[in-house]
Amino acid sequence: MSDSTVKYTMQERDMPRYWYNVQADLPVPLAPALHPGTGKPLTPPDLAPLFPMALIMQEVSTERYIEIPDEVRDVYKLWRPTTLFRARRLEKALGTPAKIFYKYEGVSPAGSHKPNTAVAQAYYNKKEGIKRMSTETGAGQWGSALAFAGACFGLEVKVYMVRVSYDQKPYRRIMMEAWGAKCVPSPSPDTSVGRQMLAEDPKCPGSLGLAISEAVEDAMSREDTHYSLGSVLNHVLLHQTVIGLEAKKMMEEIGEYPDIIVGCVGGGSNSAGMFLPFLKDKLDGSKPNLRVVNVEPYSCPTLTKGPFAYDYGDSAKLAPIVKMYTLGHRYMPPPIHAGGLRYHGMSPIISHLLKLGYVEARAVHQLETFEAGILFARTEGILSAPETMHAIRAAIDEALVCKKTGEAKTILFNHSGHGHVDMNAYDAYLSGKLQNYEYPSEKVKEALADLPRVS
Repeated sequence: MSDSTVKYTMQERDMPRYWYNVQADLPVPLAPALHPGTGKPLTPPDLAPLFPMALIMQEVSTERYIEIPDEVRDVYKLWRPTTLFRARRLEKALGTPAKIFYKYEGVSPAGSHKPNTAVAQAYYNKKEGIKRMSTETGAGQWGSALAFAGACFGLEVKVYMVRVSYDQKPYRRIMMEAWGAKCVPSPSPDTSVGRQMLAEDPKCPGSLGLAISEAVEDAMSREDTHYSLGSVLNHVLLHQTVIGLEAKKMMEEIGEYPDIIVGCVGGGSNSAGMFLPFLKDKLDGSKPNLRVVNVEPYSCPTLTKGPFAYDYGDSAKLAPIVKMYTLGHRYMPPPIHAGGLRYHGMSPIISHLLKLGYVEARAVHQLETFEAGILFARTEGILSAPETMHAIRAAIDEALVCKKTGEAKTILFNHSGHGHVDMNAYDAYLSGKLQNYEYPSEKVKEALADLPRVS
């Protein structure tokens, strides 16, 4: 191919037919998830009120490759395969010898990577006879993705959206409603968990942990409803590996392999979706020097400040207890615009890999990320989501290190979504009104005091 090539594409017929399951290759197995009531290891029947059995089996599977159903691949074809870009204009602006590649997931109907798992989850629920799904959403990417997926398979969808993002991002709510979903701010008066929080604090900005509690309570109160989660869980990361599988095949075709893979992390699904198929090579020893950098907000630094411990997945202690890096299930993060990165915990898989030393973690400030996002927009043309800007920031920083050392490393990051409904965040930055938030150590200390006692 020409040395000036910017876009690398593949045909629909070459799309992955299997998801990659890293649990088959982990040198040490994951710690078991525990029942929130008994503290004992979860069994498939324990999860049956929340998830279809197919997803429960994927959650605990150690099979290396799991087939993508044809019905799911048919919907994927609306936007997949996604394009791999070489960020040549950004490289030139930075004056770096590094090669920067990114996989652009913003072309999905919902504008992010989230439909990769939303479509799969909706399919498996429909197949099991479920009529309705409840979920939470932070910035709205997940809620809009599940709303779209629900429309594809004729499912009713109820979304509890973290209030601060509900107020900041009204167009995400409108997207959900256009696809037929109902979206309410969390905490809401629709659940006992929400009513209790509103009684304690009528102006509560909400959190993903609280919104999860509402969605779980909703699902458990109706026989026709299942709960759906957009990140964190093993089966969600599994579905997202379609990103990395495509990227790996495309890079092989052009004779490239990343030295560094970067992704933003809230719950971890988009980052893991990119790096897990490549990490397989590090785990088997064929690419021992591969670096994986997970980037999170400094104001919600789960991986970089939190302990590796068992914790509840939600504020009301309804969700399973999992071993992960956590800031405490009662932590209420500051209202940064990257609402999708404000979860108190982290994917057990990413947490496990960090603990074992196979991946890295980094925290960055809000203003730093927007600075990177603006440079990216003015060179590559894409207005990125505030979440994605965290990955862009780290990719730029790694490229600048190469500028100092003279090393021509290859950097790959997952561009997880566009920011077309985040214009108020851009306006805040461009007008000088955007601010950084410090790490609230005392609030975290209080939230961690309520960790479950697990022997």
